[in-house]
Amino acid sequence: MAEVVNRPDTAVNLPEMASEDSLALTTTKNTTEVTAPAEKKVKKIIRRKKRPARAQVDPATVKSEPPAQTGTTFNIWYNKWAGGDKEDSAMSQTHAKGRCNIALDSGYTKADGHPGAFFCLYFARGVCHKGQDCDYLHRLPGPYDIFPQNVDCFGRDKFSDYRDDMGGVGSFSRQNRTIYVGRIHVSDDIEEIVARHFAEWGPIERIRVLSNRGIAFVTYRDLANAEFAKEAMAWQSLEGNEILNLRWSLPDPNPMAQKREARRIEEQAAEAIRKALPAEFVAEIEGKDPEARKRRKIESGYGLEGYEAPDEVHYARGPNAVNPRGREGFELEHEQRLMLEAAEQEMMQEQQYDQPPPQQQQQGGIFSSSTLAALQGAQVAVASKPAPKTSTGPLVAYDSDSD
Repeated sequence: MAEVVNRPDTAVNLPEMASEDSLALTTTKNTTEVTAPAEKKVKKIIRRKKRPARAQVDPATVKSEPPAQTGTTFNIWYNKWAGGDKEDSAMSQTHAKGRCNIALDSGYTKADGHPGAFFCLYFARGVCHKGQDCDYLHRLPGPYDIFPQNVDCFGRDKFSDYRDDMGGVGSFSRQNRTIYVGRIHVSDDIEEIVARHFAEWGPIERIRVLSNRGIAFVTYRDLANAEFAKEAMAWQSLEGNEILNLRWSLPDPNPMAQKREARRIEEQAAEAIRKALPAEFVAEIEGKDPEARKRRKIESGYGLEGYEAPDEVHYARGPNAVNPRGREGFELEHEQRLMLEAAEQEMMQEQQYDQPPPQQQQQGGIFSSSTLAALQGAQVAVASKPAPKTSTGPLVAYDSDSD
C-alpha cells in the first residue's frame, strides 16, 4: 500500500523574475488572484527638428550667362541692353525660369545662426541651387526682420530716387509697400486670384484691382514682404499664360490714402515709444492698469479733496514741478542756481557800499556842483579865427555879385 503523507498548506511562491511592478497579488480566503498592473501615463515631448532648405534647381543645370544682346550698349543701371531695340521691354520679356514654393523650399541654412542675415534673392526667384549650404535665409520675412533704410531685404543698396520705369531695388527716400501689377488677364474672379497668389508672400493690407485696365495695386503690411513679393512674382503668371509686369507704385494722390499713411506712421512711432518706456509707465498712461489709475487719482490730488491734476501738471519735470518725482535730478541744479544768484547779489551790494555817495545837484541847475567847480577852475583858450587873405590878380572878386 502506498504511504500517504499529509503536508501543511503552503503559500504559493511566484518566480523571482516576476517583479512587483509587473504583477500584483490579491489574497482571499480560498484563492489567490493575480491582477494586471496599472498603466503609467508617459508624457511624450515631440520636438520638431528644423527642416533643411532644399535645392530648388539642379546645380548641374546652372549656367551663368549674360542676357542676350538686343542693343549696342549694356546699361548696368537697368541691367539690359540699350540702343537698337525699339520694341516694348515688357512685351519682349520671357517667362521666369522658376517659382518659389514656400511650403516645400523653405528651411534652415547657414545664415540662420547669424543675426541680421539677409534673404536669398535666388530663393525668392525659385532658382537657388545651394539649398542648406546657402549663406542667405530661405524663408519668408517676418515682422521682426527689420533692415536698414538704405538696403532692401536682400542686402542690395537702394538709391535716392526711383528709376524712370519704377523698377529695380527702389529708393530710401520713401517707404513704399505698394506694388504695381500690370498685364493681368481679367476674369470674373480676378480679385480672388490676385489675392490668392500674392498672399503667399506675407500679410496683405489692401488690394485694388482695375479690371478695365488690367492692373492691380497690392499693399503689404511690412516693407520686407513687399520687396520679397516683387522679386518672387516678377515675370510670373497667375492662372493664364500672361507674364506679369511688376513695378513700384507711385504715391497715391487720394487724400484718404495719405491720411491713412500718416496715421500708420504715427502708430509706428507710438509703438516704438511704448517699447522704449517701461511697461508699468505705459500701462499707467494709457489707463490699462486699474490700480495705477487709483494711485494716480490719489497722488494727483496733493492733499486737496476732489482735485485731480491734469497730465501736463502731474507729469511735468523740472525744479518747479508740483510732483516730487518730477523734481528728481533737478534739486542740485536749483540749489546751484540759487547759490549763484545769492553770490551775485552780495557782490552788487559790496560794490554799492564801496562807491562814494553822489553829490547833490544845485537847485535850479542841470549840472552838479562838482561839474560846475571843474568848469570854473579850467582855463580854456579859444583860438581866434584868422582873417581870410585878399587875393590880388586878374581874378579879383571873381565871385562877387557886383558888376
